[in-house]
Amino acid sequence: MSADTNAIRIPTDKRVPPGPAGNLALGNLTEFRRDPLGFFTRCARDAERGDLVRYRIAHVNVYLLNHPDLIESVLVTDHHNFIKGRTLQAGRVLLGEGLLTSEGESWRRQRRLMQPAFHRERIAVYGEAIVASAQQMLAAWRPGETRDAHQEMARLTFQIVAQTLFGVQVGAEADEVSIALRVFLEQFRNQVDAALLIPDWLPTPGNLRLRAAIRQLEAIIYRIIRARRADRAERDDLLAALLRAQDEDGRQMTDRQLRDEVMTLFLAGHETTAVALAWTWYLLSQNPDVENKLVAELEAVLNGRLPTVADLPNLVYAEQVVKESMRLYPPVWAFARVAVRDCEIGGYPVRSGTSIAMSQWVMHRDARFFDRPAEFIPERWTDEFVRRLPRFAFFPFGGGPRVCIGSSLAMMEAVLLLAAIAQQFRLTLAPGYSLEIWPTVTLHPRHGMPMAITRRRPSLLQGIVGS
Repeated sequence: MSADTNAIRIPTDKRVPPGPAGNLALGNLTEFRRDPLGFFTRCARDAERGDLVRYRIAHVNVYLLNHPDLIESVLVTDHHNFIKGRTLQAGRVLLGEGLLTSEGESWRRQRRLMQPAFHRERIAVYGEAIVASAQQMLAAWRPGETRDAHQEMARLTFQIVAQTLFGVQVGAEADEVSIALRVFLEQFRNQVDAALLIPDWLPTPGNLRLRAAIRQLEAIIYRIIRARRADRAERDDLLAALLRAQDEDGRQMTDRQLRDEVMTLFLAGHETTAVALAWTWYLLSQNPDVENKLVAELEAVLNGRLPTVADLPNLVYAEQVVKESMRLYPPVWAFARVAVRDCEIGGYPVRSGTSIAMSQWVMHRDARFFDRPAEFIPERWTDEFVRRLPRFAFFPFGGGPRVCIGSSLAMMEAVLLLAAIAQQFRLTLAPGYSLEIWPTVTLHPRHGMPMAITRRRPSLLQGIVGS
């Protein structure tokens, strides 16, 4: 990867960024709706257009950035010129003024209040609960049966979010919430797909289903908040920290503020990790050599016992598998910012109100930064490779001041769950399954991920049973 090869490709003879031709009224809406991943990829790979491409969704102009340096300029260097994109702004119907959607001083206050709960030393105590939750799930698995890996991971990660962050066991409510979240994500995609936002107050069938899903989620979350306010016991979880947190004036969060942050953490902590793990099982099932190497590491490091946080430094290949999975199938496949003032990107003027799109799906598969980009090669993630990789060639958790607050927890959880499950079971894609990627708010397998369950050989299970 030479410097010349990695240089930003910007045409110097254009007054505005080049882009694909579109319909006079709808712009590129039809092409985007039909295949957003393909549309972004075609825009980015057109050498004549370069690394900054302009397209239009109805009346909305969008600049698509396809180089790490351009992305860094928006997320870091000049981040004050931009706010969250229209999709996340529309997400306020569910997330309110939580960390994902709030801006300005409101966001800074909430970030300061929540940051201590996500320090590395603090999240380490969650490791035991993560592995215990996995063991509870695996106890119900039977060799020879077929299970939807995405649905299983969604149930599991929801249980972990509830237990590790809020100190509660949700039990049967996990399925109820998982269904409600799926309804929300499906309806939300219908509302914001291609940036054509339908006002949430219109009584359309989609909006009515969306509101019903939100009411269902709110009922559970407010029930947890009320129970914890009435409980005087000392607790050491995130909700307890939020209930105790005070700003400089001694003000505490209202129930509504707590609801917004809890809803954000439920959605972000539950959905993205579940999707990442589902794609990891898919990739392992398609790459038996990688799976065998992973199992060999688990056997050598763990010797049949359950994984712990202390094992993470030695589970090098397991972490590489997770990183490579998130490279090929990033849970958040694209996001946007909106310019709040006139500025400049890559030498082009940007008017206030212009949308700026960045796609992990595109950048993570760019051959300038990843050799054999379409292949699943966990071994690429050496320390030397990471050091020379441009900062925003790989950004599954975003970046800059708005980087995901739970990124360290998410990586710890994913590696521990991969180790805990893979040492006991092999998951094989069901015969006849046809993969169809569904880029909603996150990158879903449209028809789930049906996988046959096989127990590992007894030698790898020594010490697990009864531990």
